[in-house]
Amino acid sequence: MSCDFKALATPGVQGLHPYLPGKPVEELERELGISDIVKLASNENPLGPGQQVLSAIEQASKELTRYPDSNGFELKQALCERFALSADQLTLGNGSNDVLDLVGRVFVQSGDEVIYSEYGFLVYALVAQSMGAKAVVTPARDWGHDLEAMAAAVTEKTRVIFIANPNNPTGTWVTESQLRNFMAQVPEHVIVVLDEAYTEYVGHVDFPDGLRLLNEYQNLIVTRTFSKAYGLAALRIGFAAANASITDLMNRVRQPFNGNALALAAATAALSDEDYLARSVALNNEGMAQLESGLEALGLSWIPSVGNFITVDMKTDAMPIYQALLHEGVIVRPVANYGMPQHLRISIGLPEENQRCLDALNKVLSI
Repeated sequence: MSCDFKALATPGVQGLHPYLPGKPVEELERELGISDIVKLASNENPLGPGQQVLSAIEQASKELTRYPDSNGFELKQALCERFALSADQLTLGNGSNDVLDLVGRVFVQSGDEVIYSEYGFLVYALVAQSMGAKAVVTPARDWGHDLEAMAAAVTEKTRVIFIANPNNPTGTWVTESQLRNFMAQVPEHVIVVLDEAYTEYVGHVDFPDGLRLLNEYQNLIVTRTFSKAYGLAALRIGFAAANASITDLMNRVRQPFNGNALALAAATAALSDEDYLARSVALNNEGMAQLESGLEALGLSWIPSVGNFITVDMKTDAMPIYQALLHEGVIVRPVANYGMPQHLRISIGLPEENQRCLDALNKVLSI
C-alpha cells in the first residue's frame, strides 16, 4: 500500500490512542480458557436490571423495525419531571461520553485550550486532542481536583474546563462551596462541564447537585449517565443539561437517532423506579465497607472514594498483580494510563464477588 492514510487524517486524530475499556469476560475466557470469572473492572452496576426496565424493553422491542424518536420526547419529559428541567435544556447522548464529545465539537477548535485535572477521566484528553486543542492538565491535590489551580490556569485561549465529580478513577469529589467559589472565578465565556456520572452514589450533604446550579451559571453544562446507578451500561444512554442556548448548539451537531429505542424506553422506566435506585446505592455502600475492611486486613491503602469503585495502592508496579488476578478469574482495572502505575481500580460488586476479589488478592500477594 503506497498511500499513507494516517497523513491524511487531521493532526489531532493522528496522535490519538483509542480509549481502552475494562477487559471483557469473554476475552479472558478466550485467552486463558477459564470460566467462573468475576469482572470488577468497569464500574458497572452488579444488581442486574430492574423489572420495570425489563418490561419497558420487552414492550419497546415490538417496534424494532421502526426508527426511535430522535428527539427522545418521553425520556426528556421524564427528566424534566424528575429534575425540574425544561426540554430545551437537554441533549441526549449515546452514554455521557457522547455528549462530552459533542461539547468539544461545538466549542473547541485547533489552537484553543482545554483544562482538566491530573488523574481526570481520559475522555477529556481524547476530546481535546481530537479537536487539535492544547490540553492544560493541572496538578491534582490529594488525588483530586485542585479547583484553585484550575481557575488560575484559565487564559484567553481557554474554551472548556472538565470537572468530574466524583472523579474517575480516583473517587475524589469537590464540595458545593468549592464549586461555587470556582465558578465565581471562571469567565462567563468559558464553558465548565461538570461530569456527574457517579452522583447518585454520593450521600454527603455538602455534595453539589449540578442540575440545581444551572440557572445560576449560564456557562455550566452538567452531564449524567444511566450506565452506573441505573444499571443500563449495555444500552448506552446519557444526557447533558445546560441553558437552552448551549443545548441548541449541541443538538445541531448531535447525530440523529443517537439514542436507540430500547435505551430510551429503559431509561424512562429507570427514572421512575426509585426502589431499584435505592437498592443499588445500598448495595454499593455495603460493598464499599466490605472492600475497605478486607483491604485493611491485607495491609493495603486506598484513595477514599464516593463512587462505585475503589482505587488501591499496591505499593509496587501493579501490572504483575493485575495479571496474576486474571489467572484467578478476577478482572480489575489497571490505571497506569492515568499516571498511576502502582494502583488498581476495583469496582464494587455483589458481596460474593467482592469476597472473591479479596481472596484472590490475598493469594496473589502471599506468593
